[in-house]
Amino acid sequence: MRPDLAEDAAQRNSGSVRDGQLDAFDRRQLCLVPVDGFYEWQKRPAGPTQPYAIVSADGRPFAMAGLWDRWKPEPDARPIHTFAIITAPPNELIAPIHNRMPVILPREAWDCWLGEEDVTADELLALLRPYPAELMDAYPVAARVRNERNNDPDLLERLAV
Repeated sequence: MRPDLAEDAAQRNSGSVRDGQLDAFDRRQLCLVPVDGFYEWQKRPAGPTQPYAIVSADGRPFAMAGLWDRWKPEPDARPIHTFAIITAPPNELIAPIHNRMPVILPREAWDCWLGEEDVTADELLALLRPYPAELMDAYPVAARVRNERNNDPDLLERLAV
């Protein structure tokens, strides 16, 4: 999404499609964001936050619900293609870790989300709900994930806490 809309949406996160994203939603500029997993940081009473890796329980990739847009920072500039991940309230697995989570779409909803099936906006909005906790795994990982220069499989190692 445009940086000005993304920042505004992040500040007003309500767990649904936000005002700045409604145009992309109404235009059906919907996308899937494939991931092997994601990180969330748990606030603690004292000390630094604890990062958690969140992955699918069966080890298969997730597909997060996204919105895409194309915009120009200036009238004569080249278009910039961007996307935003839609968030929802957390499920019971994620709630102790963070106050929201990405909307993860089940495989049977992918075609619907991508416009391969004729559905209403209300039917699409009904897909924006927390993913079932029993289909996920969350575990603490080392603080090395905080640094984007670190990019190796060891980042996903379970940390004994």
